[in-house]
Order: sequence, then structure tokens, then C-alpha cells
Amino acid sequence: MALWGGRFEEKFDKKAYDFNESLSVDKMLWREDIIGSMAHASMLGVQNIISKDSAGNIVKGLEQIYKKIESGELIIKDAEDIHSFIENELVKLIGDDGKKLHTARSRNDQVATDTKLYCIKKVDTGIELLTKLINTLKKLAVENENTIMPGFTHLQKAQPITLALYFDAYKQMFKRDLSRFNDLRKRMDECPLGSAALAGTTYDIDRDFVSEKLGFAKPTDNALDSVSDRDYLIEFLSALSIVMMHISRMSEEFIIWNSDEYRYIKISDKYTTGSSIMPQKKNPDICELMRGKTAQVFGSLLSMLTLMKALPLAYNKDMQEDKTISLPSINTALDSIEILNDLLLNIEFDKEKLKNSCLTGFINATDVADYLVSKDTPFRDAHEMVGKLVLYAEKNKKTLNDLTLEEFNNICGGKIQDDIYDKISLETITKARKSKGSAFGIDYKN
Repeated sequence: MALWGGRFEEKFDKKAYDFNESLSVDKMLWREDIIGSMAHASMLGVQNIISKDSAGNIVKGLEQIYKKIESGELIIKDAEDIHSFIENELVKLIGDDGKKLHTARSRNDQVATDTKLYCIKKVDTGIELLTKLINTLKKLAVENENTIMPGFTHLQKAQPITLALYFDAYKQMFKRDLSRFNDLRKRMDECPLGSAALAGTTYDIDRDFVSEKLGFAKPTDNALDSVSDRDYLIEFLSALSIVMMHISRMSEEFIIWNSDEYRYIKISDKYTTGSSIMPQKKNPDICELMRGKTAQVFGSLLSMLTLMKALPLAYNKDMQEDKTISLPSINTALDSIEILNDLLLNIEFDKEKLKNSCLTGFINATDVADYLVSKDTPFRDAHEMVGKLVLYAEKNKKTLNDLTLEEFNNICGGKIQDDIYDKISLETITKARKSKGSAFGIDYKN
């Protein structure tokens, strides 16, 4: 039975009913809907808006429905939305007292409260998962403080770094994500229940009672804004989109590093798949899926912005689509954080391969220039000289370390001495980077 219909003469069209229903998506809010309804019913009883006996019957009935759904005894189906389903089941269970539940409440403030409660729970989960991921990255950084690897710009070898610096870079990204989650959690912490349809209610309700009972910091300040606000969903999707962008970047690197051309890493069989036709294949499908699912989360953010961009105050039926757009992507993003953490703990880095990879690509060219600067050569002149050294070495299939002093000085005008070979050795130039924030300028335990 619908929660409306008294002023209608014709039966709702079946196709229109199917188009209008939202139960297929909002049924995941059943816990929040029941909890919110219990708080509302308790308040109605305390305020003598309905009798205390009726309020008690409603709360007991809702508790039974909660247990039945949780156990699988009661299947959520055959209703317009989760709110209709819960209320109809309540009336079946306790009779007319169940019809009193919706006093001083609208589906507008009801769904806003349900969705906020659901999102708060998911933000708290995200905070836990990000904290766990950050700790994993910290652990990996500490374990790899002396693991030398090439750093890249433009996917070209640039300068030597450490695997610790690499892990710490992502740790910084996810720490910013965590701070965004903590910030938006504070802004979510306001209870819309009691705003009714858009203008509040004439009943003597106690919004502070309901807000406190549901664990919110306070009630929302404006009824008109409360029922039409979806900023918290947009902000959550925005924060999740940034998280997914970070996850996708790391996934892309692992996909590249797992290839035969690099072989920097071996991803555990737990996170790879084979080919239906090529027996030799071991594909980094989980990394590829995390990279691919990023598009879903980005799309949800843009869809929510587009959904809300032209809606006049207050509630409009368009907003029913918010859950279809948002909730699957929220869960996808949180699953990705958890899977990335587990995947990181199941990757083997080939430390010898990483170090040897630094021996090609003229990764110490900047350090030759710095050496010349130490010999009172202006940096721009040193830059040009080293560029010519690289060109010469490339043509002669040599590294900079292979050049003789004579070859160095034919281009550098006699400014290179035999200490150059120690100054530009891989270990020396890596460990010499001690400026704050560089490979050996970070306390990875913090």
C-alpha cells in the first residue's frame, strides 16, 4: 500500500509505478529507516503527541521487523520504497498504532535522515580503512628506507629515489584524503528529522531529543534547506573521487611495473587472473579494475552535480535518483581502499631489479651538473655541458660512469677530476639527498 492516494481517483499506471519505485536501491537503507523511525516514535511519546503506549508498541514492532529482516525471515519486496515497506509491515504487525508513526514527519526529512545516517556510517568505515592503509604504507616505507629505485618524470627515468620515498608519497596522499573525510564527517553531523516536508511542523516536537538519540551533534538549522540538501553526498563523492584517483595512479604504476618490460614487482596470485586462451598469462586484473572503477565514482560525482544544479527549493522527485547514483559508488570506493591495502601486503618488489634499473637512463646527469657547480661553473653552463656529455655517451653506447676523464674534460674544459666517479655513484647520489622531504630527509616512522 502506498503512503499516499486519498486525493486520487485513478489507479497509478503499472509502468509508471515501476518507473517511480526506488525500493531496489533504497532497501539498503532499511537499518537506518528503522532506527530513525524508532527515535521519532519515542519522541512522539515523550512529547505526548501520541500516547506512550502507542509509541512503545511502535518501537517494539520496529524492533521485531529489524530482527526479522536481519535474520532473513522477512524479505524486502513489493513496495514503492523502503519507507512504505517498513510502515506497511508495522501496520500488519501492530495494527492502527503503526499508522501513527508518520505523525509530524514527511518522507522528505525521513529519507534525508536515512541517507545521512548511512553516509556517516560509510564515512566512519572510510576513516578506518584509510587509517589502516596509511599504516601499511608507513610499515612498507620503514622496511625499504635503503631500497634504491629509479624515480620517473614523464615515464622517463629522472633521478634515483628509494622505495621508502615512493610509499611515503602515497601515504601523504591518503593522509590528505583522511583529513577530507574527517572534515566532511563534521559537516554531515546534523539531523534533518523534524523538518517535515519543507516548513517544519505545528506539532510540539523535540528535535534535540531525536538528534541526540540518533547520535547527531545537533539538528539542522533550516527546514527548507534540510530536505533539499544533498551537499553531503556531493562532498562525500568528491572526497571518494580523489581517493580513487590516488588508487588509480598507484594501480597504473603496478600494472606497468608488473609487465615483462619492467618486472619490478610480482603481484600475488590472489590478485591476478589468467587468460581463457593464453596459458602463460598472469594479468593484474584487480589493479586494472580499480583503475576502471574510478570512472564509476567520477561519474557519480558529476551525475550528482548535474542532478542538483537546476533544482528549485525544496524537495523534487529528481532527488530520488541520488541513491541510485551515489550508494553503489560509495561502496565501490570503500571496497577499493580495502583491496588496495590487502594487495600491497601481497606484492613482492624485486630490489635488485629496481637498483639495477638505475644504472641506465643517465639518472645521475643532474649530479654531474651539481659537481660542475661545486667547481664554480654557473649552473646554466653546467646544464649545457652535461647535456652534451649525455649526447656523447648515448652515441657511444656508454653510461656517464663509463666515460674516461679525458672524455669528460673534452666537453667540460678540464673541470672534472678523478673524484667524479665516487661523486656520481648510485649510492652516493641517493644518500646525499638529505634535504627535508627527500629520500634521506624523512623520518618514515612518523
